[in-house]
Amino acid sequence: MSGMQKDLQAKILESTPHIIVLESGTTLRLHEWEEVVDLVMEVDGVVGAAPFVLSQVSVARTGTDGLYPQSANLYGISIDTGRVAPTEMERQIVEGIYNLTLPESGLSPLLMGVGLADRMQLFEGDTLLVVSFENLKMDILGGLNPTMRQFEVTGVFTTGMYDYDMQNVYTTLEAAQELVGITNPGVVGGVGIRTRQPELADEVRGKVQESLGFPFYAESWMTTNRALFSALRLEKIAMGLILGLIVLVAAFNIVSTLVMVVADRTREIGILKAMGMTRSGIMRVFVLQGAWIGVAGTMVGTVCGLILALLIGHFEIIRIPPDVYFVDHLPVSLNPFDVLGIVVASVTIAFVATIYPAWKASRLEPVDAIRHE
Repeated sequence: MSGMQKDLQAKILESTPHIIVLESGTTLRLHEWEEVVDLVMEVDGVVGAAPFVLSQVSVARTGTDGLYPQSANLYGISIDTGRVAPTEMERQIVEGIYNLTLPESGLSPLLMGVGLADRMQLFEGDTLLVVSFENLKMDILGGLNPTMRQFEVTGVFTTGMYDYDMQNVYTTLEAAQELVGITNPGVVGGVGIRTRQPELADEVRGKVQESLGFPFYAESWMTTNRALFSALRLEKIAMGLILGLIVLVAAFNIVSTLVMVVADRTREIGILKAMGMTRSGIMRVFVLQGAWIGVAGTMVGTVCGLILALLIGHFEIIRIPPDVYFVDHLPVSLNPFDVLGIVVASVTIAFVATIYPAWKASRLEPVDAIRHE
């Protein structure tokens, strides 16, 4: 679960801004975005900021008369503001180019997630129809019609996140504004911010909020994805409980093994006590025997577990449904503190498990033990 959390966090930070700024009282509309960006860039810890427009759209292949449409999240982004981009999408391009320049066809450029492109069988240079239901227009009969525009696929990206690759498409800020009916170039959906240290995004968010004031409000990636990471923490706790139960079962095996040894070696124990061996000496023998079993088992299990974890991480052996877990394989992250904690806990439980059999052996009376058959 540590690997899952670390992998998802890295992909989220690559694909989304660390902080987004929105305006209260509007439906994803922020006014005077240039002033907002200038104020945000003065905040300590901010390294990049850019406007965006977000809209729910429907996309369909050109020539299908709008049949077999797919829903998508259309992002209008500005990538030439002269500042650090809020995301690392440029690294995620697997086909085409990132800079969203106008293609030779004159159509607006579009970047698609690899999952959506594969489902619709679209490649670089193909055209598609994008339909927006935000900008409805009335026809001569009084009916409301959505706004439709043709776009050309100029690039395909992969984030490694199933939802992002299946739903997100990107175009220029101006094309998105025109599609959703924003006529004022100073109006956008919001401003995306990139911070110097993502783990301190909440602290920077507070500074951004203080700098902008009402009616603006800022949200960090931690707040936006709180439900996801809370679920992962709960699953990690559940996995820890399961691991603890497995160790307890192993401890009971050690107890039963030592009890059998005591029963089998009762006569020898009696002879040792008759020769002058103390109760503490008898206890020490069985505690050391049980501790050796626990340490040996823990070391063998740790080595085998580390090898297996490395193999799973390198060859991506365990495949999982991406529409459920966001990624298509089980990521592995080896945390030295997690490994050390498990080793210490296992050895401690194994040691505690030896106390009862050792105590039982030390309580045997020499005469009764020697007579034992």
